[in-house]
Amino acid sequence: MAGLPPSRDGLHPDRALPSGTAERAIAREILGHTVDLPILSMHGHVPIELLEADEPFGDPASLLVVPDHYLVRMLVSQGVAPEAVGLPRRDGTAAVADPREVWRTFAARWHLFRGTPTRFWMEHVLAETLDVEWRLSADNADQVFDDISARLAEADFSPLALLDRWRIDVLATTDAADADLAAHHRLARRGYGDRIVPTFRPDAVLRLDRSDWRESLASLAQRSAREIGSYDGFVAALEARRRAFVEAGARATDHGHTSADTTPLDATEAERIFSAALRGEVTSRQADAFASHMLFEMARMSTQDGLVMQLHPGVLRDHDPRVEATWGADVGYDIPVVTEFTRSLRPLLNAFGHHPGFTLVLFTVDETTFSRELAPLAGVYPAVRLGAPWWFLDSPDGMRRFREAAVDTAGFYNTAGFVDDTRAFLSIPARHDLARRMDAGHLARLVAEHRLDLDEAIETAVALAHDLPRAVYPQLPRPGAPT
Repeated sequence: MAGLPPSRDGLHPDRALPSGTAERAIAREILGHTVDLPILSMHGHVPIELLEADEPFGDPASLLVVPDHYLVRMLVSQGVAPEAVGLPRRDGTAAVADPREVWRTFAARWHLFRGTPTRFWMEHVLAETLDVEWRLSADNADQVFDDISARLAEADFSPLALLDRWRIDVLATTDAADADLAAHHRLARRGYGDRIVPTFRPDAVLRLDRSDWRESLASLAQRSAREIGSYDGFVAALEARRRAFVEAGARATDHGHTSADTTPLDATEAERIFSAALRGEVTSRQADAFASHMLFEMARMSTQDGLVMQLHPGVLRDHDPRVEATWGADVGYDIPVVTEFTRSLRPLLNAFGHHPGFTLVLFTVDETTFSRELAPLAGVYPAVRLGAPWWFLDSPDGMRRFREAAVDTAGFYNTAGFVDDTRAFLSIPARHDLARRMDAGHLARLVAEHRLDLDEAIETAVALAHDLPRAVYPQLPRPGAPT
């Protein structure tokens, strides 16, 4: 079946809502109070260069297929070669695949995404954002490619125009510790300083045994205008960069360590390990200990500068080293591992868990920890908030399981609202729409079971969609910010 009715009729208004008649009616009413709320996208990977340039998007393949690792990994799992998906090589060699051929490859395999959140998001993007009137298939791939290309060329279809169309109040990018932030400052001078904000991501310099650590350290030294020949100099450089991020409008830090361990080192041991790294003699065990120590230090710094600390451990990055060597990171080969939080976070929370100026937002891809560890931690430590289910869990059923596992112990108000974590710019509204629908369904069940009144459910839905992320990620004073 190649054709469908026009897309706005094709997307069912009750998609992802409960199937039962009574609960569905309640969910519709709840959703009506959140569906048009502004979006706060507080964690994502949209390139700041894309936003600053504010130029027409490229072709449909480079916009929708190549940067979406959810989509790429599914195609690769079915035997599609990375070059056929248009991935550029790590050495900078441009992709050789013709964009139209990439799109044909994707369209012919549309059936692979049945039942996945990628299907839900992409249907939303195609129908609501791009006005595509067809169900994607091999038969209509060229027609859809041309329709999308025409839409992308329209004057009102630019990145900054879409911020207004989608009612995005805040869009946070993710930026390395050595990022120059110049694009953020230029956008600030154009009036976007409180709307497009950076996020401090220091992973590249906190892991001493990374192959690119020396290059990252040298760049950090240059950017911070500090000589880094000692551990104390390293800490001072990180503190300086955090101040620069705050001045650029940052609200949070972001940490993607394998482990959640936060055991601190004494200053002598930290200096010894750092010096070994400078000599090229650091061991994996030492690097693990130093990374754990630096998570503790990041929390300490957050109590001083106010940046919210986001932690999402438990992923083994670049599972296939040959793929990473050829195609680079973030192409779908990051795989979840078992994660322990209770003992790992104890040093950090014993030191800062009750600090009035500290907020720690915890994410996981190990959903067994929701009820056993994360909800109990958030349910007692004032500093802790639970992040949304994401990555492999930001699906309808994953979101449902999260609410069922976490709310009993942590409640709704010890969470941080929805965080979309997307590289695919056009999918931001789709992801928030799905989260609001799933929350409407969960709350509708509580109303139907007479566990909540309808007005309470509506108030909670608004909090989850808008009020909580605004409160958890507050705007910070920006002393010395460029004008």
